[in-house]
Amino acid sequence: MFQDLDLRAEVISAICGQKVKPSDTETCKTRANVLSFDEFHLHQCLRNLQPHVVYLEDEKEILDPPQHYSSYLSDSAGGGKYFGIVQGHLKKVEIELFIDDKDFFDPQYDYDFTQLSNSAECMRGGEPYKRPIGWYRMALKVKDKYPDGNTWLGSKGWRSHSVPGEWPVSYHGTSSGGAKGIINSQYMAGDGAVYGRGIYSTPVLAESENYAKTFQSKKTGKSYKVILQNRINPERREVCRRSDYWLIPVVAGTSASEEKEIVEGAIRPYGILIQEIK
Repeated sequence: MFQDLDLRAEVISAICGQKVKPSDTETCKTRANVLSFDEFHLHQCLRNLQPHVVYLEDEKEILDPPQHYSSYLSDSAGGGKYFGIVQGHLKKVEIELFIDDKDFFDPQYDYDFTQLSNSAECMRGGEPYKRPIGWYRMALKVKDKYPDGNTWLGSKGWRSHSVPGEWPVSYHGTSSGGAKGIINSQYMAGDGAVYGRGIYSTPVLAESENYAKTFQSKKTGKSYKVILQNRINPERREVCRRSDYWLIPVVAGTSASEEKEIVEGAIRPYGILIQEIK
């Protein structure tokens, strides 16, 4: 079920807030509207760049994007059409977008945690890792994508131990309401974030579930929630006072190219966790 291409496109649609279809459908006329994994990666990480400003527009809450977010997408994605960047603000724009599943997903590394009854003690990146029992992981195509190789992913297959050079695991939910909730309840003190400007994630799956994106599939008629599973560079991560939150610092005034470099070198999504809501 979770390998169905239409369902996977719906998952990306839910995460991005943008209508997405598989690129092998007859309706795909041009590759100009094909979402690459790199654009998805930056979109998800930079949209979680704190602090955000929340305001009301047309009776709906809109998240004000980070300083360079809209300019990056404008340069790389044809004027921001993919994610609805209009005059510096993230807006819902009904434009069809396509994904090439062969360039986006890597099903050979999918993992079905739904049938596991308990989580064995594991280590990833030298730190405790509790496997996401009850979820299915859609693997993203990240192997050989980064110039520093694949060591950050560790070795293939089940193991309880860490291997040298791999990065610890973190999660973040994808809902804008969740981003607002994190800011209001955890990070904001007056006009600033307690731990500074940057990208926040958590090593605790249960914490990220509070901010999971939910959607109802037209393909299956069922409802699901989704969370991104990342690897995070321990050399660039700061552990917050609450140890279940991690920060990748991104100082104000950082250029778009520098933000891109920080994101790609510090936090890398490698799977999308999906779970049916019953």
